[in-house]
Amino acid sequence: MPRRWLHGGHVQTIASFLLPRRFNVARPEKRFIEVAPGVEVLCHCHWQSDRTKPLTIIVVHGLEGSSESQYALGVTQKALVAGMNVIRYNQRNCGGTEALAPVLYHSGLSDDVAAVAQHLIEHDRISQLALVGFSMGGNLVLKLAGEWASQGPSQFRAVAACCPSMDLAASADSLHEPANRLYELYFLFNLRRRMIRKAALFPGHFDVNRMHGMRSLRDFDDKITAYYCGFQGADDYYARAAASNVIDKIAMPTLIVHAANDPFIRILPDTRRKIAANPNIKFIETKDGGHCAFLGTRNGVDDGFWAETQIVNFLRGI
Repeated sequence: MPRRWLHGGHVQTIASFLLPRRFNVARPEKRFIEVAPGVEVLCHCHWQSDRTKPLTIIVVHGLEGSSESQYALGVTQKALVAGMNVIRYNQRNCGGTEALAPVLYHSGLSDDVAAVAQHLIEHDRISQLALVGFSMGGNLVLKLAGEWASQGPSQFRAVAACCPSMDLAASADSLHEPANRLYELYFLFNLRRRMIRKAALFPGHFDVNRMHGMRSLRDFDDKITAYYCGFQGADDYYARAAASNVIDKIAMPTLIVHAANDPFIRILPDTRRKIAANPNIKFIETKDGGHCAFLGTRNGVDDGFWAETQIVNFLRGI
């Protein structure tokens, strides 16, 4: 049940962003992990007393988020109480890491998540691994699970995604709808600021003039993301980076949580057919919940953040 007075996709989405939360999470181990030659990402690692035995989850944030995003901290707190290790992963440039390398992040970098997983297996000797992603991060973890199929690390156990942007083109274009312009303008404002910082940090690598005239996320992905990340344009980027391409190949237990009234995440009919045909995927679509919000009724046991609880309960059962 949605929290009182918090009904509707936009209300849920905006409330989850604005409502302050308090977290009881111990100070993490801060670790930089190389994911490509000369490219590192920042991970915040939370370990149980014996890190080798519990399930270790890698939590991947969404567009312009970080390891400090409220949903990342929320699922971390719940997973730690459940006895799991948690790695809060920052995508390239995120979490204050713009100065590390002259590179950008994008929805196709599932190899980065795979590199972090392999590091944990080799360096920390973890015995069980799961992937958790929100929004853009949900696309990344589902994409990796599909790419791994049945050939992933022997430690890989499960994947969970909240409001994943599996159909990138449809979701990006939905942001340009009049009702969603507030979200699109927010993303564009932050993406522009990040590009200006990157250009100042790495003179000669990035041309901020390419951002002139941008009015949509698709424009940014066409002129910036695709141009600097090896794609032929926004259409090519969306087509190649979408998890919907490989979701039928996922071979491990999978949870996908989605709200029918998510303002801008769209799941196309063909993707829905692939999900329904894959017996490894549990797909939960609620009537209400917005985007990565799912603010439910609080009680003495549950803090009301329903999707976070569903993810941790699902992983408990693996």
